[in-house]
Amino acid sequence: MTRTISLAFALCACTSLATAQGAQVAFGTMQQDTSAPVEVVADSLSVNQKDGTALYSGNVVIAQGDMRLAAPRVLIVYAEEAGRIERMEATGGVTLVSGEEAAEAERADYDIDDGIVVMSGNVLLTQGGNALTAERMNVDLENGTAQMSGRVRTVLQPQDDAAPGGNR
Repeated sequence: MTRTISLAFALCACTSLATAQGAQVAFGTMQQDTSAPVEVVADSLSVNQKDGTALYSGNVVIAQGDMRLAAPRVLIVYAEEAGRIERMEATGGVTLVSGEEAAEAERADYDIDDGIVVMSGNVLLTQGGNALTAERMNVDLENGTAQMSGRVRTVLQPQDDAAPGGNR
């Protein structure tokens, strides 16, 4: 199945946080409109026809709908078929944001064909007041799950029972 470049890459929000090392994390509260236009803003763009790559560098921000990806450097690798993106590599400190949900890591690699995103290096996920950290997160965009590994730590904020929707 061919995928278009989208910030479905921005998988970052977990709907449940886990506490064990090697934790399985569910994703799905972020809704991404893949039909929305993708806007890329950067200080520079270098295209290499020989190896089929495009390198955005300097304050790169990729936006689609309510999603934002920011990194110092984003490399787009094209497949041999003209115009089809094979993979995307964001490096130098990556931030993915949608509403109250966000993820940060030193690097994020998105394999478009496989629908797999690997975030690595000091991964931090936040959703509201909850946070999850690990060294690596592998996300399967097809089934909406992620596997966290490398000293997983979770901080869960207690629910306010008096708040609307609380369990009183």
